[in-house]
Amino acid sequence: MKPSSVLCAMALLGALSSAMAGGLPEPSAYRGEIRRDANGHLVAEPVPASDPADGEPAPKTAPRHPAAATAKSAPMLPQAASEPRLIRVGPQQAVHSLAAAARLAGDGDTIEVDSGDYIADVAIWKQAKLTIRGIGPNRPRLIADGANAEGKGIWVVRGGEITVENLEFRDARVADRNGAGIRFEKGYLTIRNCKFENNENGILTAGGANMYLDIENSEFGHNGAGDGRSHNLYVGEITRLRVKGSYFHHARVGHLFKSRAEENHVFYNRLSDEIDGRASYELEFPNGGIAYVVGNLIEQSSQTENSNIVSFGAEGYKSMRNELYLVNNTIVDDRPSNGNILAMKPGAQKLVALNNILVSRNKINPNLEGQISNNPNADWDQFVLPQRFDYRLKAGSSLLGKYMQPPTPHGVSLVPQREYAHPAGSRALSVPVRNPGAFQTLPAKS
Repeated sequence: MKPSSVLCAMALLGALSSAMAGGLPEPSAYRGEIRRDANGHLVAEPVPASDPADGEPAPKTAPRHPAAATAKSAPMLPQAASEPRLIRVGPQQAVHSLAAAARLAGDGDTIEVDSGDYIADVAIWKQAKLTIRGIGPNRPRLIADGANAEGKGIWVVRGGEITVENLEFRDARVADRNGAGIRFEKGYLTIRNCKFENNENGILTAGGANMYLDIENSEFGHNGAGDGRSHNLYVGEITRLRVKGSYFHHARVGHLFKSRAEENHVFYNRLSDEIDGRASYELEFPNGGIAYVVGNLIEQSSQTENSNIVSFGAEGYKSMRNELYLVNNTIVDDRPSNGNILAMKPGAQKLVALNNILVSRNKINPNLEGQISNNPNADWDQFVLPQRFDYRLKAGSSLLGKYMQPPTPHGVSLVPQREYAHPAGSRALSVPVRNPGAFQTLPAKS
């Protein structure tokens, strides 16, 4: 016998002796037939999943689209212990539903969702790190159709660092009238290029330390149950909220934007209830905190049921620091009798209201304590096409060059770097900041 063979035999005997001493290990689960994938790697042939994951409800109605197939009909993907995977979801893919993908995905995976309607396809996401993105010519639509995850909404997210891109969430309804496109309960959630429409809440969050929510270039419209307690966006007592380049409009009785976050960065958005909107506040921070509100177009409709446009501290301050920085916004009051630009409860440590253009007969309440300066009133004749929400200043506007340098609180620059670009986006400024209001770009010379 060759020396190498002797060594192998000795090793085998040693392993057998150890196994007999401690009991033989359980046999591994059957993973299917072995084959090679497209990259030439050996993998197990997928086998069907048998039971739903913990706590994940099945759709209430039968799917009407192949993309909404239940998890029992979706094959299991081969498990990769060391490398992140790409999981494709769609009617022509091995995985047909988001519910199945949520069970199959591991930490670090990426899920790509083909265009189409995913009916009653609800899911719970618990991974430590995950990216879920829509691909194809049209944004994939997740339509609740009466289904929900845990009685909360289309998706429940309570993981680690999860990114959601280019998806649409529609029609979430639950028994307590608080159904959300996404219910966010734990971790760090990033939303990019998404749309939330006709839900009882667009996004609804729990409260908790070390929760972070970033929203970029997304649209929230026609959300709310009509009871005033549900909103386009409703953020609980989380650590930080950042919203940039997003479009909030037509909330049903509730607010366009409501946040109880400890720290809020609201930059370069459009919050407009428009001609037929009946939202309440356009922007509310009911428990104060720190709010940086910079470079936004904020418009109150003529049909609003609440005269306040921006509200701060209405339900009592809870944070150690309660500071509002309202800088370089264009605030439009279309209420016939005019509304209140800023309702602010006494007790906050800081108010800076600077460089805002007020398209209103009213001013910011001069009795509020803080730095309130350079907030000029303006009529429609100062703007390019205000009836179409083009609130860029005209070339001959008397407001040109009336900018004042803002402070830099807590190291946060309040000098605008971008401006809102409709729909749901923002663009970098190509000119120096010289004007009050949300827009620095002037119309091209004819």
